[in-house]
Amino acid sequence: MTYQPDPTPPVAASPGEAIDLDVTNVAHGGVFVGRHEGRVVFVPDAIPGERVRVRLTDVGKKSFWRGETMEVLDASPHRRPHIWSQADVDVPPEDRPGGADFGHIELAHQRTLKLEVLSDALRRFGGVDIPVEISPAGIGEQDSPDGTGWRTRVSLHVDEHGRVGPFAARSHTVVPVEDYPLATAGVQRAALRRTGGKPGRIDLVQPADGRVRVIHRPASAKTAPPESREVVTERVGEREFRVDAGGFWQVHRLAAETLDSAVRTAVASVAPDGPDPDAWHLDLYGGVGLFAAALAELGGTRVTSVESDARATDHASGNLVEWIAARTLTARVDRFISALAADASARERERLSRGIVVLDPPRSGAGGDVVRGLIGLGPAAIVYVACDPVALARDVATFREGGYELGGVRAFDLFPNSHHVEAVATLTRRP
Repeated sequence: MTYQPDPTPPVAASPGEAIDLDVTNVAHGGVFVGRHEGRVVFVPDAIPGERVRVRLTDVGKKSFWRGETMEVLDASPHRRPHIWSQADVDVPPEDRPGGADFGHIELAHQRTLKLEVLSDALRRFGGVDIPVEISPAGIGEQDSPDGTGWRTRVSLHVDEHGRVGPFAARSHTVVPVEDYPLATAGVQRAALRRTGGKPGRIDLVQPADGRVRVIHRPASAKTAPPESREVVTERVGEREFRVDAGGFWQVHRLAAETLDSAVRTAVASVAPDGPDPDAWHLDLYGGVGLFAAALAELGGTRVTSVESDARATDHASGNLVEWIAARTLTARVDRFISALAADASARERERLSRGIVVLDPPRSGAGGDVVRGLIGLGPAAIVYVACDPVALARDVATFREGGYELGGVRAFDLFPNSHHVEAVATLTRRP
């Protein structure tokens, strides 16, 4: 959420000063909001409705301050003991590991807050007020009751003293920990065995075969380590996908099947009889072809998957091999769209106009250039998989300005006990 500065004269304060704060709202980015003598203050580790004691950390901004929650004076009924005890509010802020910034909140209320952030972003940045529901990960199998044990990928850090662990919240200080409650049991065991080593990063990856891979990434290394290029297999339903151990795959053990199902549902909503088999469909930021395979299986076999990572593109080619009209292309999406706008033939444009575009951009969103390029190409529908509410909302606003309507948004809690939320939006071209 964005808050306008109060017109009253600013109040002087110093870093380290303690104040008592009534928390009123949740904000984008996993922080919470209160006002102190007219000044907006952002703090983590709180819940709307609470009164907390805050140590100020950043008082240099005219419009807002930042602080750390040191003590809960009046607790919310939705507060619970933190699922990661070392991140609880009774631990000094500099020693709280990051990555579970909603872990002190009951799981159902976490989802309520995530919906507030998403809905607010869509209203203010997207210009739409649309009902949104949120679902946990999983289809046949559901997520754990307390939102733990789901991370199949964890990154640890090694500092210059050989300490191994996550970074402390909002810092680059390594914090040794005693457990990793968000990780699967296998990843947690492997993480707790890590000791010492060269400064840098250690990635732990558990693909579908259940065996944890350990990828050492020293800060001094100039190239990716060989173990990051081991080809592993992931599964979604009955389909297998080959991917590098160090390549991108969804972190939650049930996320890939959840998003695959959501994309299929979105496609069915705009093409009840299936995608036009003669149209040209696009899978942008396509990775190893998860959503391209969904499009092709539904009938849109003439699909092009575009991904900037050459290794991922190579795997996508193999993962889509059964569809002879499917293509994979290594390219930046913005450059691909720009070239397509400049060079597409009349026949290609006509096929694109009947096609469906699935895009799964990074956290920064697709951005104005890509969205306006797609508008110019005029596909029949867009299925947008988003991991950042504000980036999604801004891109939705651009699509709407260019003649597309937002048909619906579904949210998914693929990162329990953190502030992150995934969403799938469906847009169709106005007649």
